[in-house]
Amino acid sequence: MQVFWFLPTHGDSRYLGSTEGARPVDLAYLQQVAGAADQLGYEGVLIPTGRSCEDPWVIAASLIGATRQLKFLVAVRPGLHQPSLAARMAATFDRLSGGRVLVNLVTGGDQAELEGDGVFLDHASRYEQSAEFIRIWREVIARSHEGQSFDYEGKHLRVKGAKLLYPPTQRPYPPVWFGGSSAAAHELAAEQVDTYLTWGEPPGEVAKKVADVRGRALRKGRTVKFGIRLHVIVRETEDAAWKAAEDLISRVDDETVIRAQAAFARMDSEGQRRMAALHAGGARRTRAELEISPNLWAGVGLVRGGAGTALVGDAKTVAARIEEYAALGLDNFILSGYPHLEESYRFAELVFPLLPRKRRHGLPAGSLTGPFGEVVANLDAPSRLLSQS
Repeated sequence: MQVFWFLPTHGDSRYLGSTEGARPVDLAYLQQVAGAADQLGYEGVLIPTGRSCEDPWVIAASLIGATRQLKFLVAVRPGLHQPSLAARMAATFDRLSGGRVLVNLVTGGDQAELEGDGVFLDHASRYEQSAEFIRIWREVIARSHEGQSFDYEGKHLRVKGAKLLYPPTQRPYPPVWFGGSSAAAHELAAEQVDTYLTWGEPPGEVAKKVADVRGRALRKGRTVKFGIRLHVIVRETEDAAWKAAEDLISRVDDETVIRAQAAFARMDSEGQRRMAALHAGGARRTRAELEISPNLWAGVGLVRGGAGTALVGDAKTVAARIEEYAALGLDNFILSGYPHLEESYRFAELVFPLLPRKRRHGLPAGSLTGPFGEVVANLDAPSRLLSQS
């Protein structure tokens, strides 16, 4: 099991849908979040993409020197990037970071945003273009290790003599991640990507996705890894966790929810449609209505696009729910919480010890000398007090 965190390049706050408790997301704050994730032992961070976010490649590059082992899951966008240029970007980042880039293939599902960026393809054509894009990207990088060039002529994309002079550190290419809920997305994942990502749907629905993508991949002679994107609200008790969930949306008014849901409804993303269905397009508001599966809460999706569900509970409960997803075949968990700095610490301190993680350097362990925790009354370490109790 590998656990990732999230960089909130579209904003961070204590309360969704409100400026109250909001904080500026500048370089210093992103360095804090990324530095915490690196120190705490998260495998890497996902950097979001889209017009509501800062540019992910610029952000990721600015954080190479502020981190040591943290990996960066960074988006490439067919139609916005050309595949050969994206290959050079990924290879350069990989070399400068010492092999710490992962590539997130993002087709996009917001037609208005895509048209603003110059992409006017329909849903089916975007997936055709994405398949051609990542095929070129992979081949250009893979062949760079032998100094070879690549020719390709497809329906949407064409390259002649595409060549990469400086290969990346990772072979044959930095791993490709991808998420999508439509049949076209599943076919693309089965054919070309290394890790398929789903948003946080109930375990039964996630199991169906995993089975479909896995079956398609097997028919092509391939295997695919799986991951899930979730928010987390973990506290020392169940009551405290649910109180924190209710507080998170306590400043959201009806008008904000209606406006947000109208924007989401205009998208042609199957994944976004499935997220909206979990809270009935904003109609469900009470805890009982928003808890769509044990400890899986759809309140975040009332005003946030994309990943809209959170695991809510005490540490043992949240760890058990994560294990349920892992039992379905999921290896990678991309998590986030509000505010992202504090929640990264809270999750690592409370839940990491309960998970069968692939540990990097993580929290302080037996190889370090104490004291751990704050010294009490300038005299006693917490461990000493515990031994005397």
